[in-house]
Amino acid sequence: MIAVLKQGVTEKQRDSLISWFETLGLSVHISEGEFHTVLGLIGDTSKVDTELIEGLDIVETVTRISDPFKSANRKFHPDDTVVEVGGVKIGGGNFAMIAGPCSVESHDQIIEIAKSVHESGAAMLRGGAFKPRTSPYDFQGLHADGIELLLEAKKITGMPIVTEIMNANHLPLFEHVDVIQVGARNMQNFELLKELGRTDKVILLKRGLANTLKELLMSAEYIMAGGNEKVILCERGIRTFETYTRNTLDLSAVPMLHELTHLPVVIDPSHATGVSRLVKPMAMAAAACGADGLIIEVHNNPAKALCDGPQSLLPEQFADVARSVMTIREAIGK
Repeated sequence: MIAVLKQGVTEKQRDSLISWFETLGLSVHISEGEFHTVLGLIGDTSKVDTELIEGLDIVETVTRISDPFKSANRKFHPDDTVVEVGGVKIGGGNFAMIAGPCSVESHDQIIEIAKSVHESGAAMLRGGAFKPRTSPYDFQGLHADGIELLLEAKKITGMPIVTEIMNANHLPLFEHVDVIQVGARNMQNFELLKELGRTDKVILLKRGLANTLKELLMSAEYIMAGGNEKVILCERGIRTFETYTRNTLDLSAVPMLHELTHLPVVIDPSHATGVSRLVKPMAMAAAACGADGLIIEVHNNPAKALCDGPQSLLPEQFADVARSVMTIREAIGK
């Protein structure tokens, strides 16, 4: 349930109403907009008398919400959420490109790539220190050493870093990581999501390969229910019957999610297609349909990459993609 307060309501009147809601056993989410204050009521609202609330002088409207996701719901928070990390903003008209290798392999590799993508316009550096792989015999990442190398690249370039977490027990290793990525396989690892909800870190939450948008938003709700509202959603392709691409990129998710939620939405065209030559057109299409950012895999030698070489761009290819994406954004008035 949401209650929209009238313009001119004093802080004392608002706090008095919130206190009353809390006596009813409800949690209250406050969203301060430019013209209105929206109170989101979370809990068992079945016995709340909407007519009584609407009759209050300070309340403009009361609406019951049937969607199970509350904190992530745009009705609770009409204005776009802008997530800021290290001076980089995503959402609310702010667009950011995140680029780097699938996995951190060596000091020279990550430093070289970090410098090149930074020069080409990337705002954040991605790189896997812990790698979930289908085969137990594949490269699993450098773990803590990988994070240290990412932090060194951050010192050199100034870019915030994005890396994936596999287990809540690893959280101490992520103390200096700017954005913690939850991969597709962990989207419904609810115990991990609860732990991340207790942190003050920005969370990049990827959609599972066979999950609905509602399920994605419910996973975001797990994080937000713990008190952490700094969540970025990521569409990275879903599994269909098509075999020419690794997954099927669901670009319709972008405008649909923007209708449903106030959270920023970024696109991962690398994992979605699995084919490097398809990354550019899909990145341009993502910009055209209103994505708030892109996360793209870049490697200085894709043929010898220890992970996902076929979908990785060379640094000069990423530079071309970045220019094309900015052209698209200018064309649509962004």
